[in-house]
Amino acid sequence: MPLLQASAKELDRLTGGTIHQGVALHLPAYEYAHPDDLLIDSLDARDAPVIVALDSIQDPRNLGAIVRSAAAFGAAGVLIPERRSAGMTAGAWKTSAGAAARIPIARATNLNRALESFHRAGFTIVGLAGEADTDIAQTMGLGDPIVLVVGSEDSGLSRLVRDNCDFLARIPIAAAVESLNASVAASVALYEIARFRGEIEAD
Repeated sequence: MPLLQASAKELDRLTGGTIHQGVALHLPAYEYAHPDDLLIDSLDARDAPVIVALDSIQDPRNLGAIVRSAAAFGAAGVLIPERRSAGMTAGAWKTSAGAAARIPIARATNLNRALESFHRAGFTIVGLAGEADTDIAQTMGLGDPIVLVVGSEDSGLSRLVRDNCDFLARIPIAAAVESLNASVAASVALYEIARFRGEIEAD
């Protein structure tokens, strides 16, 4: 790997003013998986894989945090739309704390068509929605192959994505708080799925 010594001013320019602590690494563009490959590979790897699909998450740091949680709770991959969505930028890489190198991230030209493909392959599609009646921990199909869909930071699940979900589930929170951050909601839901399956031990 070639090394280049640079001044602090040059590093500031190369990193867009982000905190670099005197070291920067230039990486090639992220290579996204194809949704069809993610589908096939996830089913080959285990009987009941979990995929996390993101409906127009805008903040790269939220994307990175969700990728990190997906890897921590054993998800087989993350699915994002090609348009109107954060991508694997330097900020997303940093927030993922290296998890983006250990879990495939697929980018779909059309998220709804990708969700339909997963559904036809036997996946249960569960969307997180604050107004849903069912607690994520009591949602049907958590032991099946599952796609957990997390909506955008501002508006949640879009209408078409919502229509493609088999179930909508909520995370119970105190009435004084309107909603959870998208990455926090994804983490809580992934924990509940893993706990339901006995993949982690809860005291």
